[in-house]
Amino acid sequence: MTVPPRLRRALVRLRRDVAFIAAGVTLHLVALLLQVWVVLLLLGTALDRDPDAPAVLAFSAPLLIVAGWGLTEPQRWRFRALCGVELPRQGFKEVKRQFGYNLLIGPLLGVLEFLLLALLLVALAASLVLVWVWLVPSEWRVAHVGYTTTASYVTVLGVAALAAVPGLATGLVRLEILVGRAVLGVSRSDELARRVEDLTESRAGAVDAADAERRRIERDLHDGAQQRLVSLALNLGLAKATLTDLPPEAQQVIDAAHREAKDAIEELNNLVRGLHPAVLDELGLDAALSGLAARAPLPVRLRVDLPTDLPRRTAPAVEAVAYFVVSEALTNIAKHAREATRAEVTVTRLGEILRVVVADDGPGGADPSRGTGLKGLAQRVRSVDGTFRMSSPVGGPTMMSVELPCPM
Repeated sequence: MTVPPRLRRALVRLRRDVAFIAAGVTLHLVALLLQVWVVLLLLGTALDRDPDAPAVLAFSAPLLIVAGWGLTEPQRWRFRALCGVELPRQGFKEVKRQFGYNLLIGPLLGVLEFLLLALLLVALAASLVLVWVWLVPSEWRVAHVGYTTTASYVTVLGVAALAAVPGLATGLVRLEILVGRAVLGVSRSDELARRVEDLTESRAGAVDAADAERRRIERDLHDGAQQRLVSLALNLGLAKATLTDLPPEAQQVIDAAHREAKDAIEELNNLVRGLHPAVLDELGLDAALSGLAARAPLPVRLRVDLPTDLPRRTAPAVEAVAYFVVSEALTNIAKHAREATRAEVTVTRLGEILRVVVADDGPGGADPSRGTGLKGLAQRVRSVDGTFRMSSPVGGPTMMSVELPCPM
């Protein structure tokens, strides 16, 4: 005989719910019986009715404490294996929640589980009363005329109770899952901490991916377009030097093309350095910043104080942010603070903090909230959990301070 799919699913669900409740009643009633035992021993000790009660209490009280903590793992297995609900592993810092569930809430749920299982057994016995009544001696059936009517009523009540059991079992299982997640699940603070950690990791991954993509573009431009432009400039230079018998107009065209090729190479070099300077990977932050200071249109005093006994080099993403902070700051000084006569760049490593300070003696008045340059710079600093501060009163001086985390 083929069982309808809907009935099959209902039977599977009922079997799962009954198994979950049967496993739970054992765990919950164990804690309840231990508590009753300890209370009786306390009463016996207080009333001096049992001289052995203090000795037994010294054994049973620690057993109750161990049960309050040790029943958590079986509960986690019950939720995971029978309902597919994964509860996090509880540590000692969550011992209050474990005691609250196993010793307070659990026994109450155990009483409900016991009543439901008792209802199931009684309903099964009542619904089959017309079957097992024939197992009693025939003299009893002859002596009790009209038992069939009573048995019929009992059977109807048993069938009705059986029909109510699946719904009650499902409701009780849902209640236990709700309570289990609320008490033994991840707390709101832990969930927020986990989400912050996940977001931090994903953001760090995005920053690393963007930095790796900039490195790839820099390599492609350096090895591809830049080399082609250099070859073109060389060929034009050779043509300019060797083809001296050409008309003046042709020589002017070659000369102009040669200048344009050299200008394009210079612009491409600046673009490549803006994407990701190769010297930063090859020689480190000190050498990369020295190149920036040398190319600046105003005198720059550079001081880089990085310990040499560190277990590992600063993360590439952090070095890149520090480099671009200095690069953007010097560019802004040259563009917006033309009255400035000098700039000072200080880079120091203090424990797990890389501090970058850029100062100039310009007229001041810089506002990070206006324009996209400083705002974008602040966003880049925050992308690695750094802090960005700027002081630029009208009349100067201007000082930009950035602190970047550098985990050991």
